[in-house]
Amino acid sequence: MIIHKDFSLNPYNTFGLDIVANRLAIISTVDDLHALYDNGELNKSKILILSKGSNILFRGHVTGLVLLNEIQGKEVIDEDEENIFLKVSAGESWTDLVDFTVKNGWGGLENMTDIPGMVGAAPIQNIGAYGAELKDVMVNLEAFDLLTGKIVEFTNSDCNFGYRSSIFKTTHKNRYFITNVIIKLSKEPKINLSYKPLAEGFAGKLVNEVTIKDVSRKISEIRNSKLPDPDKFNNAGSFFKNPLVNNNKLKNLKLVYSSIPSYPADNKYHKVPAAWLIEQCGWKGKRIGNVGVYEKQALVLINYGNATGKEILEFANSIQQSVYKKFGVSLEFEVNVV
Repeated sequence: MIIHKDFSLNPYNTFGLDIVANRLAIISTVDDLHALYDNGELNKSKILILSKGSNILFRGHVTGLVLLNEIQGKEVIDEDEENIFLKVSAGESWTDLVDFTVKNGWGGLENMTDIPGMVGAAPIQNIGAYGAELKDVMVNLEAFDLLTGKIVEFTNSDCNFGYRSSIFKTTHKNRYFITNVIIKLSKEPKINLSYKPLAEGFAGKLVNEVTIKDVSRKISEIRNSKLPDPDKFNNAGSFFKNPLVNNNKLKNLKLVYSSIPSYPADNKYHKVPAAWLIEQCGWKGKRIGNVGVYEKQALVLINYGNATGKEILEFANSIQQSVYKKFGVSLEFEVNVV
């Protein structure tokens, strides 16, 4: 295995930050991981697992060893009358995977059209959009244990999936290098229009008149109307999670802010759109120096060209503070800060 030194991570973070990795190994096969383990490289320093960096904010240059996940491949490993079981390597593009399944008429991923990033990052975040999440379709995954050098299988329940979270983001962070994911797709797709703007996009049509290609196409239209072109604006998508507030807290907020939107999460909590909270605090479209909030979507922070990770983080912290001061609600980052 070649260990690259002083490797530029500018192409591997969508904020476009000029960051350098002290040491980096490109992982193309599982054998590459075994080689690093056998040579003792995985015990020498802190490990950071990276793919395209679409959900990461670097505060500065990266010490330790970066493992760049570029394992490729996908194959149908099983099927029955109703379902397709697809094994996908972690270095595959998520967007390309969704397009592939939609073209084949296999349902399950269409609501997650155009989410940036790679397949290996999907379980870490339990990615989701427009009423669907990875946990809805993932059967299991395989990962290389960086501590023991062994391949470990995780079932869906083993991953402890939550809202944009899993054990790979919490208790098992940077211990396991995900190598592949197995997903279950439907040969007779059930159309999911539970997300209100998506349902409105098909107003006047019966559900059985809508195909997964229609859903995928409509979601692309919605996303393009709200989110910045990544070729023009460096960003990492939604920077903040939608906060959960308990029912009593929401009741008190509605006494002051009657128009506050909310959606039931369970019997005790409601989800409040972070974008609405941020916009009410006057941040939407606001720019300070090289950092700003996108004018069409308050969840998205923009690097206008020369911002540092520290500047972006300070800007995000200011948003958190103003939302908490006005509403008493804490915003959590969806983006991983390194």
